[in-house]
Amino acid sequence: MDERHATDIVAPVRGMHCAACVGRVERALTSVAGVEQASVNLATEQATVSFDPARTSVDALKAAVTAAGYELAEPRADAAPVDDAEQAAREAEQRSQRTRLIVGVLLSVPVLLGGMAHLLPWVPAALRDPWVLLALTTPVQFWVGWQFHRGFLHDLRYRSASMSTLVSVGTSAAYFFSVAVTLWPHAVPPHRAMTYFDVSAVVITLVVLGRWLEARARGRTSEAIRRLVSLAPRTARIVRDGAEIDVPTAEVRVGDFVRIRPGERIPVDGVVTEGASTVDESMLTGESLPVEKTLESKVLAGTVNRTGSFVFRAARVGSETALARIVKLVADAQGSRAPIQRLADRVAAIFVPIVLALAALTFLAWWAFGPEPSALYALTSAVAVLVIACPCAMGLATPTAIMVATGRGAELGVLVKNATALELLDGVNTIVLDKTGTLTVGRLAVTDVITESGDGVAGDEALALAAAAEQGSEHPVGEAIVARAKERGLALPPIREFARRRRAEA
Repeated sequence: MDERHATDIVAPVRGMHCAACVGRVERALTSVAGVEQASVNLATEQATVSFDPARTSVDALKAAVTAAGYELAEPRADAAPVDDAEQAAREAEQRSQRTRLIVGVLLSVPVLLGGMAHLLPWVPAALRDPWVLLALTTPVQFWVGWQFHRGFLHDLRYRSASMSTLVSVGTSAAYFFSVAVTLWPHAVPPHRAMTYFDVSAVVITLVVLGRWLEARARGRTSEAIRRLVSLAPRTARIVRDGAEIDVPTAEVRVGDFVRIRPGERIPVDGVVTEGASTVDESMLTGESLPVEKTLESKVLAGTVNRTGSFVFRAARVGSETALARIVKLVADAQGSRAPIQRLADRVAAIFVPIVLALAALTFLAWWAFGPEPSALYALTSAVAVLVIACPCAMGLATPTAIMVATGRGAELGVLVKNATALELLDGVNTIVLDKTGTLTVGRLAVTDVITESGDGVAGDEALALAAAAEQGSEHPVGEAIVARAKERGLALPPIREFARRRRAEA
């Protein structure tokens, strides 16, 4: 396919629970004619698809994902952060998982103690009663763990298997076997009349703990991007027909004239047409000194106007601004896959079927060759194989690490192009930086105070005098002097007959 005609979209995917789901969604997308490449990220719950719009459409992609048992939502523009509704849904998911986790822990701990009563003589007699354990375990099995049973039914419907299949089958086998032992204890040999309620309750609670941690991680995937987006103001003051009106930043168009007052952030990229000022661009460049802006100077979205007021003509808006391109770079890096992750995804895609096959072979082997009662040994051994298998860590570990690393890097001013670059960084032993601005923290600081010898003015006295003159200054140099004086606890003398010398016009 000619890449010049390819369209790239980023769309949320709903319904994924483990790495096996990632493989199924990717296979569904790549099976559509015209799709060149599809990549699904479990941590960000997003699919990045490159396709030929002449051969297929977004509706066709949605239909393919729906047929696989998942949902492809409307594409997001330029990998934008989640909107308020989706963020609220994620927060609701966190609260739900937290509630289920709390209930699971409160009920599972006594069940676990009851299951270990033969090793712990101090356990109360009530917890040794299988009927009590049944009453405590049932809410965990069917309410706390309902999401896994629902997922298992979903897998059955679409003839697939996922982590939910393993958890549901394994815990249900342990639970119903224990129920049978409780109801008909004489039908089981005395030395095997054991219940496994603790297996059911503890496994479900631990997996819910993982789901809660996973939901928290997913809820934070867009935080770094949201903080970057928040650098641009929500509204802009544009000049039309001699009047100034406030409009949403999204409605600013190329060619509009925008008024910026002292202390305001610049909403879009543009060129100064009237006035002059100094602008703090440290959030983009790392340089702590403000940049002088006069006629024909370029200004960038997200930077802060410090002193004067000016009007500029919008040149780049929306996704074309420098800030928007940085946001897209961070989002792309968070959604990209490292080489090691591709290996993990390939393993996870076949992991669940392999585990189910091993559990079946274990059951048959113990049933055919195990000691009596062979069926009981076969059941317990197969349950053990099922309940210890969980492919989620393979699918979540790498993308979550990439997500956290790139997001934290963006907060500190370090942008990572993609996950491959991040993985290769492990082998780097020398870093060459092109300018000192790369190493700054974006603000000035006084390090030393040097006075003329013999002038009778000590360093602290000179600092106090300079800080007194700079009180109320908006200039970063003045702010740095005042901050240093405060750090040293200096008393600033009063200032009288203060006058600011204006900068000569260019």
